[in-house]
Amino acid sequence: MSAKTKSNQILRPLEERDFDSVAGLARTIWLAHYTTIVTTEQIEYMLRSRFAPSNLRLYLRAEDRWMDLLEVDGELAGYCSYASTSETEEMKLEQLYLLPRLHGLGLGASMLGHVERRALDRGSRTLILQVNKRNEKAIKLYRRSGFSIRKEVVVDIGGGFVMDDYVMAKRLRHAPL
Repeated sequence: MSAKTKSNQILRPLEERDFDSVAGLARTIWLAHYTTIVTTEQIEYMLRSRFAPSNLRLYLRAEDRWMDLLEVDGELAGYCSYASTSETEEMKLEQLYLLPRLHGLGLGASMLGHVERRALDRGSRTLILQVNKRNEKAIKLYRRSGFSIRKEVVVDIGGGFVMDDYVMAKRLRHAPL
């Protein structure tokens, strides 16, 4: 995979044949990024839960949630997931992850733009997300992209673990013609 080009990239919907690959990619990314933010035990717990085939199957043919995979030069390089919320005209960015060696090439911004367009296409006017309060790199990126902190939350995720997060929001606007 070339870190010098992003010209050979595609973003495509998750398929059942991708389950093992996306779980492996998530493990690589999360262990590279989160070990300074949360414990390895919490990372493993979250990976087991979030990437279990039964949870990934929820994205297949669903009308309220989606997961798209980023391929660069034919190799899996990242993923994003997003879902409708119970609030009218609101969508939640659930996950946006990219291999660390591909950071800084605009690929993450491209995935975020994709999610924003999908939200607008579905009638959403606000995009929200949750980000760990200690995830300074992501918070900086989201602020640069127009998100602001809406509130702080502590969510019990089971197994004796919590997520200590900011909920961030961005008002979406259609691009001018």
